[in-house]
Amino acid sequence: MTTEKVRHALHRAVTEGGVPGILAEARQGDSRWFGADGTADRETGRERRQEDRFRIGSITKTFVATVALRLTAEGTLNLNDTVEKWLPGLLHGNGHDGSSVTLAQLLNNTSGTVNYTDDTETLQQTGSCTPEELVRMALAHPAPFAPGTDWAYSNTNYILAGLIIERATGRPLVEGIVRHITGPLGLSGTYLPRGDDSSIAGPHSRHYTKLHSPDPDAEIYDATELDPTPYWAAGAMISTAGDLNRFFRALLGGRLLPAPQQAEMFTMVPTKDWLPGTTYGFGISSLTLTEGRTLWGMAGALFGSWTCAYGTRDGRHVLTVNLNADWANAPWDDPLALLTEVLAAQFQPDEAADRTASGAAAGTAHR
Repeated sequence: MTTEKVRHALHRAVTEGGVPGILAEARQGDSRWFGADGTADRETGRERRQEDRFRIGSITKTFVATVALRLTAEGTLNLNDTVEKWLPGLLHGNGHDGSSVTLAQLLNNTSGTVNYTDDTETLQQTGSCTPEELVRMALAHPAPFAPGTDWAYSNTNYILAGLIIERATGRPLVEGIVRHITGPLGLSGTYLPRGDDSSIAGPHSRHYTKLHSPDPDAEIYDATELDPTPYWAAGAMISTAGDLNRFFRALLGGRLLPAPQQAEMFTMVPTKDWLPGTTYGFGISSLTLTEGRTLWGMAGALFGSWTCAYGTRDGRHVLTVNLNADWANAPWDDPLALLTEVLAAQFQPDEAADRTASGAAAGTAHR
């Protein structure tokens, strides 16, 4: 398992990228490796620890999609169910029509439902809120396309999916996540906050934000305590690197979903105006690195926390990386580029070197 190149990438993230701290944990077969650099707390200088919890942003969607697919396997839900069937009257107006939007289209972002988090002005003025209020925030804007005709990343899709899960089961979404995922897998550091609980329970690093400012000298704020209600099923969960690796190993390895639902989750569609080199399934994405290796997993971001959790398609080799910041200085200029470099350090360099050596020995026959 590659370690030195990853350690070097973590160190560069702090010394050149300017982030307070970064951690990474890898699993390959029975081997496990953890590394960290920088600080978990700028005031005390405490180092980041393996047990630290952090906000995982949109990786929440992978958990929600998994629960939805488990419910389809049980017969509680059907991927062709419409939003109108479960949430009558909620998704209507400004070109939106819940009777034409299916659960499948919510899960793979082809619903044509406006992304409520794009309305940053309204969101910034909103305190604690209900999921229904988030949907109504989206409905203030016209639908960008008819359901099933295009792709656009929309957090509103997963707010609606979470509401459908609750309506279909008669239980809170958090209980579905515990029943189907965190309980069976023993993910003791992973949870969806209840209500407006702004804390991070258990050991955790501080979360630092520049509030999306591109200025390298912008003021840094502590966003550790954060009201999760504006993000809920789209991005409010909290986890650890070890828990995320266990989750994605089980998911990619086919141990969480029956074969038909596994095939549905990994039916990928091209993305648009999103992460470069990606396709998207049901709460899962594929990411092709510059040297050609394709990984599977998800990335997530919330104020002061950026996370990538990706692995090989069989789940035998996975890596989770987290920054307790939402910026990165040059040469990266954005956190995702920095995180992708760590992924490349873990998954590609040794294999690329092997290919180079093999090619040199064989001459130029395959060029």
